Amino acid sequence: MAEDVKPTRKNLMAIEDRIQLSERGHDTLEQKRDGLIMEFMDILDQAQDVRSDLEENYQTAQEKINMARAMEGDVAVRGAAAALKEHPEITTQSKNIMGVVVPQIESSRVQKSLDQRGYGLLGSSARIDEAADAYEELLETIILAAEVETAMKKMLEEIETTKRRVNALEFKLLPELYENKEYIEQKLEEQEREEIFRLKKIKNKKEEEEEEAEAAAEAEAVPADD
Repeated sequence: MAEDVKPTRKNLMAIEDRIQLSERGHDTLEQKRDGLIMEFMDILDQAQDVRSDLEENYQTAQEKINMARAMEGDVAVRGAAAALKEHPEITTQSKNIMGVVVPQIESSRVQKSLDQRGYGLLGSSARIDEAADAYEELLETIILAAEVETAMKKMLEEIETTKRRVNALEFKLLPELYENKEYIEQKLEEQEREEIFRLKKIKNKKEEEEEEAEAAAEAEAVPADD
């Protein structure tokens, strides 16, 4: 509370410095918040596209695998899947977006040629190949979705953190600092008025004493009547 602040010029200067620093911090955080929101909207658009692709690719993959099972049988489908020798590799790195570290997921050996799938040209069929193509595309979409969704979550968390800091400065710290500044200024003005009044009173008293002394001296200087 303002009453807890000692009303001195030193404290007033310190509070003015804090106000100036807090205002700069508030402006900086507002700019960061607005920039984060713009980046988040871009990622959100990308996420919506990826979600749509993911749903579409999942439906396609399900249709292709069901067709392969119906036409070639579960044994053939499972045999083709078991023949796979090289499995996809996932590596993660990071990138910085407006001070927020988000993952960057890289994949390799997801989409394969017929000879890379291990079952050979004679051990497969067009329907199994189509199912494999569909699931490889689905996997790549899942990897991209994981990257985008994680980035979106981290960006949203940073936006909320920045908004809380902006609100704390705008609605708590700065109002308290302004209140303390006003309180100290009022107290200093009161002290100054009291000091002026005290000095004026001392001056008036001194003048009265001087006048009385002068009057007494004049009275002594006047000769008494015979």
